[in-house]
Amino acid sequence: MTMISCSTTCLFLLRFQRIANAYFLCLLVLQVIPVISSLSWFTTVVPLALVLTVTAVKDAIDDIHRHKSDRKVNNRKAQVLINGELRSEKWMNVQVGDIIRLENNQFVTVSLYLPSLEPRGLKLCVKQALTVTGEMGGSIEALAAFKGEVCCEAPNNRLDRFTGTLVWKEQKYPLDNQSVLLRGCTLRNTEWCFGMVLFAGPDTKLMQNCGKTSFKRTSIDRLMNVLVLFIFGFLVLMCIILAVGHGIWEYYEGSKVTGFVPREESRGPALSAFLMFWSYIIILNTVVPISLYVSMEVIRLGNSYYINWDRLMYYNRSDTPAEARTTTLNEELGQIRYIFSDKTGTLTQNIMTFNKCSINGKSYGTSLLEAVKLETEEVHNFFRLLALCHTVMAEEKNNGQYLVYQAQSPDEGALVTAARNFGFVFRSRTPESLTIVEMGVQRSYELLAILDFNNVRKRMSVIVRSPEGTLSLYCKGADTIIYQRLHESCSKLMEVTTEHLNEFAGEGLRTLVLAYKDLDEDYFSEWLQRHHEASTALEGREDKLNELYEEIEKDLLLIGASAVEDKLQDGVSQTIEQLAKADIKIWVLTGDKQETAENIGYSCNLLREEMTDVFIVAAHSTEDVRRELRNARAKMRPNAGEDAFFIPESILGNDPKVVQDETVNGEFGLVINGHSLAYALESSMELEFLRTACMCKTVMCCRVTPLQKAQVVELVKKYKQAVTLAIGDGANDVSMIKAAHIGVGISGQEGMQAVLSSDFSFAQFRFLQRLLLVHGRWSYLRMCKFLRYFFYKNFTFTFVHFWYAFFCGFSAQTVYDQSFIALYNLVYTSLPVLGMALFDQDVNDGWSLEFPQLYVPGQLSLYFSKTAFMKCALHSCYSSLVLFFIPYATVYDSMRSDGKEGADYQSFALLTQTCLTFTVCLQLSLDLSYWTAVNHLFVWGSLGMYFIVTFTMQSDGLYQLHPPSFFFVGTSRNTLDQFSVWLTVFLTAVLCVLPVLVHRLIFIQFKPTINDKVHRQSSYFNTTRPSPQRRTKIRRSSTRRSGYAFSHTQGYGDLVTSKRTLSTPLPAPLFKNQRY
Repeated sequence: MTMISCSTTCLFLLRFQRIANAYFLCLLVLQVIPVISSLSWFTTVVPLALVLTVTAVKDAIDDIHRHKSDRKVNNRKAQVLINGELRSEKWMNVQVGDIIRLENNQFVTVSLYLPSLEPRGLKLCVKQALTVTGEMGGSIEALAAFKGEVCCEAPNNRLDRFTGTLVWKEQKYPLDNQSVLLRGCTLRNTEWCFGMVLFAGPDTKLMQNCGKTSFKRTSIDRLMNVLVLFIFGFLVLMCIILAVGHGIWEYYEGSKVTGFVPREESRGPALSAFLMFWSYIIILNTVVPISLYVSMEVIRLGNSYYINWDRLMYYNRSDTPAEARTTTLNEELGQIRYIFSDKTGTLTQNIMTFNKCSINGKSYGTSLLEAVKLETEEVHNFFRLLALCHTVMAEEKNNGQYLVYQAQSPDEGALVTAARNFGFVFRSRTPESLTIVEMGVQRSYELLAILDFNNVRKRMSVIVRSPEGTLSLYCKGADTIIYQRLHESCSKLMEVTTEHLNEFAGEGLRTLVLAYKDLDEDYFSEWLQRHHEASTALEGREDKLNELYEEIEKDLLLIGASAVEDKLQDGVSQTIEQLAKADIKIWVLTGDKQETAENIGYSCNLLREEMTDVFIVAAHSTEDVRRELRNARAKMRPNAGEDAFFIPESILGNDPKVVQDETVNGEFGLVINGHSLAYALESSMELEFLRTACMCKTVMCCRVTPLQKAQVVELVKKYKQAVTLAIGDGANDVSMIKAAHIGVGISGQEGMQAVLSSDFSFAQFRFLQRLLLVHGRWSYLRMCKFLRYFFYKNFTFTFVHFWYAFFCGFSAQTVYDQSFIALYNLVYTSLPVLGMALFDQDVNDGWSLEFPQLYVPGQLSLYFSKTAFMKCALHSCYSSLVLFFIPYATVYDSMRSDGKEGADYQSFALLTQTCLTFTVCLQLSLDLSYWTAVNHLFVWGSLGMYFIVTFTMQSDGLYQLHPPSFFFVGTSRNTLDQFSVWLTVFLTAVLCVLPVLVHRLIFIQFKPTINDKVHRQSSYFNTTRPSPQRRTKIRRSSTRRSGYAFSHTQGYGDLVTSKRTLSTPLPAPLFKNQRY
């Protein structure tokens, strides 16, 4: 099977997943049976072929766009070692076992074992080559001649571990996570490296975490499948009624009309009724018209282009427009209840800037530069600590013209850069020394020990000896940790610094406390000996080292505190505020540490000081996690008693049930780390976690893997009747983007993996509010209006056939002219409803953003649901009664103005279809909220087209061409010149829409919706767009201080002092033209 035939087959099968398409196919089969066919076969074949072709072409275009994006990635070039030389190959051709060369800043698309790294250019490498292979360096001959064998674990999704062995010269060397580069990484801190491909394609750990791509369908599509089944059942019921009526009529009256209606003698009433059942199935099939699905695809395509064309969602810095990468999910954007967002690169720019500081009890902002120039000792000591206490590596570029800092996290880079900007320039390091330039004077400090950071210590220290021989310990860390280790003489300074920290935290800044102490030489020599013994211990190494760290890191002297801003993307806080007003819950799923996520949560107002409580779940066992979740629920619902601990029976059982929202007093937040989340997602506890999380206003999951992100999304989808959206910018977000109903990719700093897997994409998080509150709401509202109107006009059209059956002997005779039946959905009513579905607005985009509450009805499916469908059906039933019986009464036993008989079938058919056309156009006019020139053209043009086509089809000329096909000759000319006909048209139209007008008037006056209120306000001000409200910046004091996260994982102090991968020291002289 070729690619084209396979793709065509798949698209065809996917199209028939829609029940209505299968239903139309069955109708086609019935129409080719002459004995029951009451309509020509092509009336179904042409529309069915059209709907399948249009939808298949549209989906094919979507797939082609995705294929182009994938091909662009797959065709990137890689340097592969082949037959002893490096050759350029496409990434798609790289196979397991190939040795490839990567350059600095190059994206890794496979999982690699690192046999060789650049030794001099590597300043700080998190991943290490084995000694036996690292000695080969960049020698192509040595790499090509190397004969080793790697045995490793099978492909899996564990990102935190790798197990394998390298067999070489009958020796085995262990391989672990430190020797492997995973797909999705970017090579940093080295000019080049060689790697052997361990896993490629779907076998890589990243792809193992991505989950499977599923065929996404909207809530309206799923509802439509249910409604089509109901409509089909109702159609069968109507046909049974009419078939039984035909059988009874045939039994009692059939023999009396054989002179007018000949019949076969062998066909009795029962057989005739059976055949008539199928004839009515064909005639009444318009309750589900094929044109409905063609129109839906056109509407979705048009609304997708609105997103692509929206200049307010265009980001000019990166020349990135918004893009609807799929055209089948637009209206789903108007029903979002839960948003799952990544943090880094999605909410933040991942750019840290030094903002303020507190030194020796004085807060500095813009005045800091003057303090440095005054050469205040405390200020110099502050920046000296920042220049020395870190694991950053310095790299010279352009022959020493300027320095580039390579930091494992942007936090540390921001602090060292701040020290450089204020005259304390970190130049270079070796395993034994640190070289800095203090106010233009180069000084070299002997590096004696690094007391590294980890998540338990929450601090980092270095022990150095100055050129003058002074032995000092410099320490930085979280305030709560450092305060416990300060000398008692710092109590007053600590109080003042605490006030400054509260101010900084109130502004959303990330704080860090700095302290130092001078050490005694004899004590340190003895301590260093014990440190060496502990670091080489085979058992209890970490505990012994921690005891030594605790011993020396006490009686510290407070220097001050720093405040760093992790810059949010523009408009993040306002966007989150708007989405919260729209009753959308935002869950942050991030791989970052807890303190980092909390800081960002407070910065962007996801977490607020005004919240009643913020629960932290950080347990390490199943029972502890369960207990913390239950304690949180007990605090949120203190009066619930034991009921808060038990899961209702309504959501138990084998089949997934709906977990209803529970009311709480106050606003709460929940922060849970990855270890606890692993237990919370177990089948025995997932409902406990979900109930607790859904009671909170904000949920933040920290240290989560890509697979856990997808599991959280799937959990909400499983137990909540809610539409979900996932948004992210990196490869680790692909799994949740695929799992959610809607996936949004941000084209940012972390590549295009998220965008390639997404349904919609743009460059900034703030565009999300316009995507949902404007485009999403409009798309959903338009689609719902379209469906309500479409069902109304077609049910009304069909029900008239039903009533007419009681007056034509249940003979399956159509009440309308054949040409009107063929053109009703195709010409007379298609363009007006398409115009409404493409251009209608209840309020403009400005008011949509000003009142996010307008979004709530979409979440509750108030615009189109089973209830709304039943109301539409009842309205159609009423209208069909009016449209049949009033024209019937008009023509019954009537006389024309010229004295001729007026009660004929042709006149009645013409009058009925004219009344129907006017009525549905009037109903559409009432449904339209926003008239454009296009809407006027479509509505009045369709009415004009009706009369033009009707007079043409019933003209003498066409009748003379083919008399059997045009037997309504002259009917329009003889009927529409009667005053009673136009009076009947007016009366039926008014009676049909009168209930709608009365219903709307009563509800607008006594029970107005949010749409009515906003529409009334916008009409009152008579403005095209509300003037934006000025947002005042609120300064708040905070009792919570940010736990500064200067490392996402345990630090690499051991690596810095290991003498393994550091470059040789830089030359001592400084060039005058060097730029720091």
